[in-house]
This record gives sequence, C-alpha cells and structure tokens, in this order.
Amino acid sequence: MSARTTTRRRFAVAAGVSAALLLAGCTGNTPEEVEDTSTGNGDTGSATTQQASSNNDEVGETVTIGFSAPAADHGWMAAITTAAQREAEKYEDIDLRIAEGTNDVNLQISQVETFINEGVDAIVILPFDGAALTGVALEAMQAGIPVVNVDREFSDPNAARVTILGDNYGMGVSAGQYICERLGGQSDAVIAEIAGIDNLPLTQDRSQGFADALSECGLEVSNRVAGDFTVQGGESATANLLQAAPQIDAIWNHDDDQGVGVMQAIENAGRDEFFVVGGAGSANMMREIQSGDSLVEATVIYPSTQAADGIRLARLLAQQKAMADLVEVEVPRLIQLYAPVVTAENVDQYIDSAFES
Repeated sequence: MSARTTTRRRFAVAAGVSAALLLAGCTGNTPEEVEDTSTGNGDTGSATTQQASSNNDEVGETVTIGFSAPAADHGWMAAITTAAQREAEKYEDIDLRIAEGTNDVNLQISQVETFINEGVDAIVILPFDGAALTGVALEAMQAGIPVVNVDREFSDPNAARVTILGDNYGMGVSAGQYICERLGGQSDAVIAEIAGIDNLPLTQDRSQGFADALSECGLEVSNRVAGDFTVQGGESATANLLQAAPQIDAIWNHDDDQGVGVMQAIENAGRDEFFVVGGAGSANMMREIQSGDSLVEATVIYPSTQAADGIRLARLLAQQKAMADLVEVEVPRLIQLYAPVVTAENVDQYIDSAFES
C-alpha cells in the first residue's frame, strides 16, 4: 500500500485508535525488539532494555509535496521559499512541486486546488492571507491530504494537520528583555520603537510583548513610529523619529529588511548616542553585530526556516513517521519557534542560516 493511500485512510477515519506503546526515541518507524529479562514476578532485577531507535533521514517511499508561498518581495520571504527548496533537495524521497510565489489570494487558492487535483501527498503553505486560504485548505484536508500551515494561521484549526509559527509576541519580549538588561537601572532611559505595519496582528503582538517586557524593569516606550516593512518605509519613519526625539538611549526596529532604511536614516542624521536592536535576524544585521563598531548590538530571530521545517514535517506525515526526539508517536499539531536574541557572543551560531535583506 502506498504512503498516499495509507495517509488518506488515516486522515479519513475517526481518531481514537490506540497506538502501540513505543519507547523514548521512537520515530514512528517499527521499533527494534526489546529484550525481556523479567523474573516473572514483576521484578525486572538487572534487566537491560534495548531502546527503540530509528533514523527518519533514511530513504523511504517517495512522496510528493506541494509548496505555495507569497511573492518573494523582501529578504525574509525570499528566504522562506529558498530554505524550503534546499531542505527538500536533501531528501531523494521528496518530489517537491513549488507554485509560483504570489500575493494574489485567488491565484494562491487556485494553486492549492491544482495540488489537490494532482493528488499530492502533502501540502505546505504560507498563505498570503490565512483567512482567505482556509476554505481550500479544508478541502485538501477533507481529501485526505495533510496540510502544513506556516506563519500565517488559518481561521479554522481543522484546515491544517500541523501549524508552524514564529513567535511575534516573544520577539517583543526578547527585545525588551535585552534592553532591560542594558538599561534597566536607568528609569529615565528614552526607548524608541520602529514598528512595521500597525494594523497587522503580528505588529501588534510584537509591540505588546515589547511593552510588557519593558514594564518589568520600569521602562516604557517614549517614541514610536511605524514603517511598512520596506527599506523606504524604514528610512522615512526613522527620519521622522529622529527629528522628534533629540535624545534616545535605545531603538528596537521590528524588521531587519526595513532596518536597511533605518540605518541609512541614522547615518544621514549623524546620530550615535543610542544602540539598536533589530528584528527577524538578517545576515546583514548580524554582520553589523560582528563588526563590533556598529550601533546594532543585537537582533531578535523570527525564523525564515519555518517552511523548511514544514517540508520536513510534511515528509514525516506522508510517510507516517513521527518526530525522532519525541516519545509521542504522532507529529504535533502546533509548533511555535523560539525568538532568541543574537549578540556578538552567539552570532556565529546563527549567521549561516540567516537571510539576506
């Protein structure tokens, strides 16, 4: 029976079938035999148990994965698709079909419908608009095709078998905690914030996390502007901020793509009395950190590897495997990635996987 047939059967039947108990480290493949040296009275004495093990990277049955994402109109989004493609290329048992990146909701819906009609084994999608793509994702799930939803959530959780998210609120918290560590003893410190697009929930979440973290050390945002996640928007918003605030101690910029414009505006203004914390984790901002003579001291990661993780999980779902480091015998429904702070101390750990703005 093919991976596709068995996957569809598993998704079509009701939940509740009990699974065999597997030992820690099992990945959902057949476990190795366990040696039973019990004495028969419940006392295992000096029994040794051979732990089940398996390697999810071993070649399995080839599975076809459809991938769709918005247009690569800035560095982070371009990295999403590139990382997904590179991850698929590591596995000879993945046939990846990539739809052309688009910001047209109707076109993206059509792309997913094509995947359904082609009978792919799994779909990984970063929707341009999560709510708008919910209906067609539900269609895929009802057809027995597991959907991995990346970054922008569907409005119905049943539209995805797995949802992989960054942590927007956590980004704000991480940025705020870093600034607290640097300026927490200065109750009069002037903190500035350069947000992205204010009417987006992700921007609101980042700002709320930032405010909450700052409040824990007695600080607050004194000056705030919003760009639009573009270089031009970052430069314009920062120029306005610098004119309005003659003295600043720290700036948190939500997005490293717009950060290129932010840094240009700072250079144009000749200001250097503050330090800058970036957001998203671009390679160019990490190089600024590495240089040791930049105003950029840190950046907060918003992983551009989310879709690459989605490809890996889609492969596991289609091949009916689980995650190797979990005891659980099914892939989790929700995975939220951490938002670490990158500084001079740990930048070498992150820069190789960073995206270019």
